[in-house]
Amino acid sequence: MRINDLLNISLQNFKNRKSRIFFTILGVSVAIGAVLFLVSFGYGLQASLLEKITTKESLLTLDVMSSDTELIKLNQETLKKISEVANVERISPHGQAPGNITLDDLTSEAMVNMVDTNYLTLEGASPKIGREFEDNDKNKIIVNGSIAKLFNIEEEKIIGKTIKVVVFLPDTESENKTELKPFNLENDFEIIGLIEDNDTQGQLFIKNSDVTSLPISEYASVKVKVTSDTKLNETRSNLLSMGFLVSALSDTIDQANQIFGIIQIVLGIFGTVALVVAAIGLINTMTISLLERTNEIGIMRAIGAAPGDIMWLFLGESLMIGFLGGVSGIILGILGSQLVQVIVNMVSKSLGGEALKLFSYPIWFIFFIIILSSLVGLVGGFYPARRASRLNPLDALRYK
Repeated sequence: MRINDLLNISLQNFKNRKSRIFFTILGVSVAIGAVLFLVSFGYGLQASLLEKITTKESLLTLDVMSSDTELIKLNQETLKKISEVANVERISPHGQAPGNITLDDLTSEAMVNMVDTNYLTLEGASPKIGREFEDNDKNKIIVNGSIAKLFNIEEEKIIGKTIKVVVFLPDTESENKTELKPFNLENDFEIIGLIEDNDTQGQLFIKNSDVTSLPISEYASVKVKVTSDTKLNETRSNLLSMGFLVSALSDTIDQANQIFGIIQIVLGIFGTVALVVAAIGLINTMTISLLERTNEIGIMRAIGAAPGDIMWLFLGESLMIGFLGGVSGIILGILGSQLVQVIVNMVSKSLGGEALKLFSYPIWFIFFIIILSSLVGLVGGFYPARRASRLNPLDALRYK
């Protein structure tokens, strides 16, 4: 039997049994929609989290600190040695000291971070509001969200404000080296950006070039950007052998991906349960179709149809049901997830939060869903198709 004949007979059967075929396809589509909804929710949370904590360059960055500040100091000489390590593209030193900031006659404590232009990019901390440092910036500053809360200012309105900064550094002239001495920075600093973090302490970032007058002889840490991800472990080993403590954001990302992988599997299992129920419904539909069309099968066998033709007729119908269920399930899943997305964002914004991206649909997963639903159709139709192909033509003609 030709493929066109099989398709025509299958389509005719769909027309004759519209309601049953429709509800069978609906059952498959609901199951596929549930799988897509749950798994895309897992991918959406993963993408949203990684988007907030990473940049492309931060995944190539190592955080280097001294394992013993008495033996190994992160001074200019040490920084030069680090920059000469193989596969190191650039370094970004980070100085840190407590300080006071004054805005509109109000003063508060804050941690002062002295960095270069590339630091926040390597840290993976892009400003939520405003912009990053540029090379020609002078007397500019970036703060975190806690600074706005300390001064009771809306985050959007803090951009453009000017503040005075006092930094407390060890008094090198005092016998007590732990004693701190205040250093007033002469210039006012304009706030150009605000980063979002979970630190409850006020944090501000100043360019190293704006604090050259400060007696900074040692840095708290240094960001080391590696030339490529394939050289990350090798560079780490080299730095560890020099006595430094080394960590990488990529380690945290790998752990997060493992956790989200488990979450996606669990969500996928819940969706698969619905898919199994839909497959059972498909088997039931095809079995009933077999009983109703027994005489028809007998006639086709009597006029020359082979058992394989009968089997492919039923498999073709079940495959079409699975495929259509997959396509409609994708549409249903995307519409349902977008509806939830809109509702959640409306609630979030009404409570003063920000919009969230809860769902993500990888292209490969969309194709996988279509293939999966088609396979479910084949598997669900295999038993009725095999049974139909084995019917005795005489018994089928006499069946009532």
